[in-house]
Amino acid sequence: MFQGTGSDVGKSLLVAGLARAFANRGLAVRPFKPQNMSNNAAVTADGGEIGRAQALQARAARVPLSVHMNPVLLKPQGETGAQVVVQGKVFATARAAAYQSLKPQLMPQVLDSFARLKAEADLVLVEGAGSASEVNLRANDIANMGFAQAAGVPVVLIGDIDRGGVIASLVGTKAVIDPADAALISGFIVNRFRGDPALFADGMARIAELTGWRPFGLVPHFADAVRLPAEDALALAAPPPAKAGARRRVCVPILPHVSNFDDLDPLDAEPDIEVRRLRPHECLPPDADLVLLLGSKSTLADLAALKAGGLHHDILAFARRGGRVLGLCGGYQMLGRTIADLEGVEGEARIARGLGLLDVHTVLSGEKRLVEVAGTALGAPVRGYEMHMGVTTGPDTARPFARLEGGAGEGATSADGRIAGTYLHGLFAADAFRSAFLAHIGAAADGANFEARVDAALDALAAHLAAHLDLDALLAAAR
Repeated sequence: MFQGTGSDVGKSLLVAGLARAFANRGLAVRPFKPQNMSNNAAVTADGGEIGRAQALQARAARVPLSVHMNPVLLKPQGETGAQVVVQGKVFATARAAAYQSLKPQLMPQVLDSFARLKAEADLVLVEGAGSASEVNLRANDIANMGFAQAAGVPVVLIGDIDRGGVIASLVGTKAVIDPADAALISGFIVNRFRGDPALFADGMARIAELTGWRPFGLVPHFADAVRLPAEDALALAAPPPAKAGARRRVCVPILPHVSNFDDLDPLDAEPDIEVRRLRPHECLPPDADLVLLLGSKSTLADLAALKAGGLHHDILAFARRGGRVLGLCGGYQMLGRTIADLEGVEGEARIARGLGLLDVHTVLSGEKRLVEVAGTALGAPVRGYEMHMGVTTGPDTARPFARLEGGAGEGATSADGRIAGTYLHGLFAADAFRSAFLAHIGAAADGANFEARVDAALDALAAHLAAHLDLDALLAAAR
């Protein structure tokens, strides 16, 4: 099990790289995260959902996605707290305090999922959540030491030297956690080092001396991490640098409850496209070629944030001037005339006015649609997945954005063809569709295979970790 001294120390990426490295050795590897908190999720083949990080780790291990890889997924959704997804299905909605009392009820499902993966694997790589030193949450913990004790798994502690204070964070963790928990830690990894590794040799030795834990390695910063999907919305706080050669600009409002933002990754990888992230209070730049509204875990709250910041005025003016706008999932719902939440799915029952750019209406409901789909759009094959609560109907659905296998229409398009909405996530990863879509806005695709690019990055990450970590010692610790 890989735990961290804090959030965002690189646990997800290290597990993904190790999954590929050990799979390359011929081992049957499975990723596992007892509890995850993320609005960036993936759909499994059996109609469940798991965190996007576990989907990437499963891909690294070259195995199909399973709901048992992430048995508890928390999806924050504004004023109602968080949606609790257990073994792929919505289990409850709970606020933070209520969830703490709910956790003991979920440990049996967590251990059941772990047992299922153990039965089919040579090696299970377990990822913790947040910080191992959150002793205030230890009593009912199912994500870190609580799980490690219940499952009897050894722990490797990860510290991030890039944020500073890594010696104190690793040694301090040993100081504050229960001695029985500390005894489970077999060693540590220092991640994201920049510079000459020899300069930190004394630091590694000092940590080992003060904790009694063995050092498994010092991992240099992996620059190609930007080529892999990020799970945490914190990644949106540091947008990619401007591209000098980009001819078209896609502007994306980043709203408080944005979800499935990895939909942007294939566009970010295109040399001809600059993706500009905008906060609701910012202005739409005059050189925008497309406005793209992403998915949302709380559509009504994000629509209100868009309006409160004033960016909706710019989007409406842009559309009036003939600009192109595309909405994905929650963004599609925002483009319509109304969104009705009569059941109080997202909080107080209400009906909100959308942007009115599409002649459609959405009614939210408690039933979630989770399905992988395929079809055609803009004359090109497309694959993706739906993950939404609500049904959208109206005149503009007579001009569907996509035609699914079997002939059903999906999404909606305005009469002039410049405004469109779809429930399909992941559609830009389809190379032929992405090429057709970019041509639609006057850009050229570079012709690269996006999925192959992700796999190449995973292979490079595996090689990077193999060069800097003692993989044999890690495997021995697991045994």
